[in-house]
Amino acid sequence: MQNTIPTNIIDDIQHFFSQPNIGRTLVGVLLAIIISYWASRFVAKFIVRFAQLIAVRSDNAASEEKTIQLRRVETYLSILTAFVRVAIIVTGAFLAWKFLAAENNAQNNTIFALGAGAFIAVIGGATIGMVLRDLTAGAVMILESWFHVGDFIRIEPYGDVTGVVEQVTLRSTKLRNLNGEVIWLHNQHIQGVKVTPHGLRRIAVDVFMNNKNVGLSIINKAIATIPVGTLKVASKPEIVREEKWGDHLYLFTVIAETPPGREWLMENYFVDSLKELDERRKGPDTMVRPPIVRFSDEAAERSFKRAVRSSTAIK
Repeated sequence: MQNTIPTNIIDDIQHFFSQPNIGRTLVGVLLAIIISYWASRFVAKFIVRFAQLIAVRSDNAASEEKTIQLRRVETYLSILTAFVRVAIIVTGAFLAWKFLAAENNAQNNTIFALGAGAFIAVIGGATIGMVLRDLTAGAVMILESWFHVGDFIRIEPYGDVTGVVEQVTLRSTKLRNLNGEVIWLHNQHIQGVKVTPHGLRRIAVDVFMNNKNVGLSIINKAIATIPVGTLKVASKPEIVREEKWGDHLYLFTVIAETPPGREWLMENYFVDSLKELDERRKGPDTMVRPPIVRFSDEAAERSFKRAVRSSTAIK
């Protein structure tokens, strides 16, 4: 009796997998989906590796135009990864169903099709609408080139959601913020984006001094204390303007580029350093007025200059 039970179980299993039936077809399709899923991950890793090589080339590109082209290729490869994974899984499931269902009779195939349709209607009905909205929004953003992999963006209407774009698909967008946190967003929730050109903000500090040589000395000492790095000030600040405005009045303009969120290094730290160095000096203060901190983007200046010119022409 004890040997009969295992034998019966083995016979049932052999009969289940050797004879055409709906259960075998379902199990085969599920196994095909699992195998296809892992195969798609392997292929996706290969594409991601190739995209990483493109990313290195874009970071080291000599010209801005070349950088934009390579980042565009990197974005398309990111989208291709999702397409390839879905295609492999769907193809594997279809081939398994085609092969196994071919041995079933028409009645069983009809029952299986109805069951699969009911499953999709019940389980997928709640998510298909959301996925379609994501796909539509993602397609529009990609076709209109809102941003590319490697861009630093701010998501609207979530003003505090910012970061570097690491991955873009039709369904979602992956960001990494300055703290290292990874942020995933459904594309349907992205109502707008603010893209920071080159991932840096150009800040100008205007300083008025009553003594040229002493003023230069104070500014250079303050510049020497500025930390330089990828997530600090991109490069050493430069004095781009020295101009005499009147008797004992000189204007110095210092330019620096910082990642978004690190503006305080120039707005607060650099300005406070200037004030502290001036106060430590023996004698009267050299700084005439508090420094003026402003954004200095060349493209924005050209656009506003054109707008002002157009407004003047109308008047």
